[in-house]
Amino acid sequence: MIRHHDGGVGMEQRAAAFWERHASGYDEASAFVERRWMSRARAWVVERAVGETLEVCIGTGANLPLYPNSVRLTGLDWSPGMLAEARAKAAELGRRADFRQGDAAELPFPDNTFDSVVCTFGLCCVPRYERAIAEMARVLQPDGRLLLADHVPSTRMPIRLAQRVIESVSGRLVGEHFTRRPAALLPAYGLSIVDSRRESAGIFEVVHATH
Repeated sequence: MIRHHDGGVGMEQRAAAFWERHASGYDEASAFVERRWMSRARAWVVERAVGETLEVCIGTGANLPLYPNSVRLTGLDWSPGMLAEARAKAAELGRRADFRQGDAAELPFPDNTFDSVVCTFGLCCVPRYERAIAEMARVLQPDGRLLLADHVPSTRMPIRLAQRVIESVSGRLVGEHFTRRPAALLPAYGLSIVDSRRESAGIFEVVHATH
């Protein structure tokens, strides 16, 4: 039996409030990390998207410039502020997308809806992240693509210990986690890994999985 370790209503509210407060300044605050590490992982993931695509935790729309023109995109986030930033970015790019406010752990879509489901650097912040993985698997069509990028426990012990120390504070305050590894959970939800890669002392992992 698959067990879902839910974060609780209080944590969800705190996390949602945190991202709402930081929506307008998020791109500027994360610019260095994006350039140095995250942009390469985003490109690896997003360039594999095909057809009807759902991006879960779309945030401010950092992935929008990377999608192939053939993709028909739906973007979901629980923060209205983040979605406002994503909509503005899409308008600048001329990228058509259907933006929805919603919970990654309770996706408002029927089973087998999407050819691709993308989530980049989002599951680290979703309180009910195991439930979110189950939901992404549910809305994915048979043979569809689940495409993930996350920061995960390092393959080097000193860095991994530092991640645990940071998480002991960030996890409690705003629900930010550094020691989750979604890829390890995928087989329990009927998903098989087609391709994956880890970089930067194993801190960043990208995954292409399918049913």
